[in-house]
Amino acid sequence: MGPLHGLRIIEFAGIGPGPIAGMLLADMGAEVIVVERPAALRTLGGGGAMNRGKRSVCLDLKSAQGLDAVKRLVLSADALIEGYRPGVMERLGLGPEVFETSHPRLVYGRVTGWGQTGPLAQTAGHDINYLALTGILSIASRAGQAPTVPATLIGDMAGGAMFLAFGLVCALMEARQSGRGQVVDAAMVDGVGVLSGLVHALRGVGFWGDDPARNFFLHDSPFYDSFECADGRHITLGAIEPPFYAELLKRLGLDDVNPKRQYSFDDWPALRARVAARIREKNRDEWSALMEGSDACFAPVLTLAEAPQHPHQRARGNFVVVDGHLQPSPAPRFSRTAARTPGRSPEPGEDTSELLRELGMNEGNIAAARGN
Repeated sequence: MGPLHGLRIIEFAGIGPGPIAGMLLADMGAEVIVVERPAALRTLGGGGAMNRGKRSVCLDLKSAQGLDAVKRLVLSADALIEGYRPGVMERLGLGPEVFETSHPRLVYGRVTGWGQTGPLAQTAGHDINYLALTGILSIASRAGQAPTVPATLIGDMAGGAMFLAFGLVCALMEARQSGRGQVVDAAMVDGVGVLSGLVHALRGVGFWGDDPARNFFLHDSPFYDSFECADGRHITLGAIEPPFYAELLKRLGLDDVNPKRQYSFDDWPALRARVAARIREKNRDEWSALMEGSDACFAPVLTLAEAPQHPHQRARGNFVVVDGHLQPSPAPRFSRTAARTPGRSPEPGEDTSELLRELGMNEGNIAAARGN
């Protein structure tokens, strides 16, 4: 059933982090009900796998009956998720102030790129923009090259969805004690900033340098980067600590390299060239056989198709088939209250009539609320 069994969350359909946050909560046992618009198209990060295990209602929020129906749903819930620009929910008549008296325990989760306040609050943006403003994009580049990052993972999902889910659970726990809900303002730009805490800490003590030639994280070191193999595929090395670096040198057969000079920056260009040349002598799978499972801090770069078949991924059950498609399994793991097995994604609006009947609406009002 999951550790969040018994919680009801109303999610207003959107893209990116809102649906992912709802999916995380549903995976953990919460009842998540997605409010969708009639004939709405599920595009760019809405619906599909991210609606697994949820229920769906389609409502015309411009009709009196549709507005009444969604208010009833919210009043029956513990929390709400919305990812619109600031002011949209207020214009719909569904802002947090509407529920302050009728549902004082409601936790109102809002996720946006720039936050509910500030000079950029009303402007459009996407993952890459939030990374740029926090300074994090600047450390995702090689010397002389433009920065690049994995699509959507850091800003939208880590900075947005994860912080929204975390904030909701925190507020729900507090509401159990105080009897009062509150607004959770989860801005992706804020979350990315928090995630960069280690970088700022290292920079503060002088261990992090902005010069790529003197910073192993910035891809100019011989021991922390991805390298091309003989077959054109790649492996990654991440031997930051001295014992792991010594193990790496041993497995690369570089016995003449002094491991105690790991952070002698002047050695890096020539040594990096040697490491790159050595790795091009074997294909990716040959290097995996030689290094995987050791303390050399090694992993092959797998494709999205290869990743689910890796022995470690299979042993941990990190992928599951839902609706005939392979999807990542719920995380994290619990020793006692395991996450529930992901259920199928509902068709848009398939639960509308059932849920609204449970809330006491008659068939005529249900039809009007659906926009029929």
